[in-house]
Amino acid sequence: MSLTKQLYELQELDTDIENTQQTLDLKNGQLGRRDKLDAAQQNLDAMKKELDDLNHKRRDAEGELEDTTSKFNDANKQLYGGKVTNSKELSNLQHEVNTLQGLSDKLETKALEIIDKVEAAEGAIAKASGEFQQLEAEWQKEQKQLAADITLLEKTLADLTEQRNSLVAQLEAASVSIYERIRKQKKQAVAKVEQGICKACRISVSASFLQKARGGQLVQCGSCGRILFIS
Repeated sequence: MSLTKQLYELQELDTDIENTQQTLDLKNGQLGRRDKLDAAQQNLDAMKKELDDLNHKRRDAEGELEDTTSKFNDANKQLYGGKVTNSKELSNLQHEVNTLQGLSDKLETKALEIIDKVEAAEGAIAKASGEFQQLEAEWQKEQKQLAADITLLEKTLADLTEQRNSLVAQLEAASVSIYERIRKQKKQAVAKVEQGICKACRISVSASFLQKARGGQLVQCGSCGRILFIS
């Protein structure tokens, strides 16, 4: 195998290693992330807190209604119990009964409205809880798949690195040094030559450079400086 072909294969290995490492970093970054799940949990917690507040208001409203109803019943008994005969007292009792009746009606309406809100909140929470459980199950499945992908990527990366080390061991240190220097500067260190043109910079290669490159010698493009490879 010619030197330039080995360097070209080294470049392909480096590209595969770089891409594999990027994918591995991405998946490691996703592993354990619960952004959507945490957002759904926070929303569910907020809904439950709202329900707690509504139940507190419902209990207060029902207690106030019960107290008003008790007062109404007491006043009503006095009004029609026959013990009070004074016309002024009767008039005052009638006014109190009417007032308590009106207040009781308002409190009952208020309590019913709160009960409706409680029932709606309970329904919304039941739905949100179901959605959260489904989201959590999907998250756990995704995490399991991510862990499996990471294991496979780590093995692939180790295999590629081993192949690279084996290939580098076959090359002269000077050639590898030139390759590394160009790759650091331009990312692509080796460029194919097709129909006499460098595929990296799209400039024609001189006849003398083409002859040396065909012979497998390490020749750099006169335009972009990359190592020329003719397959």
